[in-house]
Amino acid sequence: MVKSKSLFSKLIVLSLSAATLPVTLQRPAVAEPIANFNHSAIASQSVKSEPKLPNLGAPELPPLGEPLQFIPQEQQAPVNPIEEVRLVLKLGERRVYVYRQNKVQVSFRVAVGKGGWETPTGNFKITHMIKDPVWEHPWTGELVPAGPDNPLGTRWIGFWTDGKNVIGFHGTPNPESIGRAASHGCVRMFDKDAQALFEKVEVGTPVIVEH
Repeated sequence: MVKSKSLFSKLIVLSLSAATLPVTLQRPAVAEPIANFNHSAIASQSVKSEPKLPNLGAPELPPLGEPLQFIPQEQQAPVNPIEEVRLVLKLGERRVYVYRQNKVQVSFRVAVGKGGWETPTGNFKITHMIKDPVWEHPWTGELVPAGPDNPLGTRWIGFWTDGKNVIGFHGTPNPESIGRAASHGCVRMFDKDAQALFEKVEVGTPVIVEH
């Protein structure tokens, strides 16, 4: 549109010049002012030939107190459901609770440390997880391979260590001990429960041990 208007204006000026040419040739060469010469008309044609910019309107500015309306927000990474899990072991109840988003999802009966070998209380995190662990006798050093006679059952979930000894949740070939203070500090579980717990946690899951 801008280019076509400019071309049209130039054609008007050229046509006016051509129309006055024969009249000039027939008259004496006397310098006279051109009658009714409309300077404003020429000026208006020049103005019309200038390109017009689109009206973008007033820029939209954020209202005071709401700058975040125009600031790109950082996208939150999707939350891994397992990251919201925590375990609460209540020694007096002989039970471990699995919380997700501050709601109890499930709980399991357990055996805890007996007198002189009490399970330590406090806030911990799961440090390692092992399927079909090998058990080492703490006094003889004898190794017991994975299998039905392994004192750790089929799953090990460690959450405490003093640099030498370790404590964790594990299965047991002695289900009659569940619900009692019978271990050397570890948390025994029915083997099927240890397998179920293993699938609900990961390394780093918080473990809270209370009396």
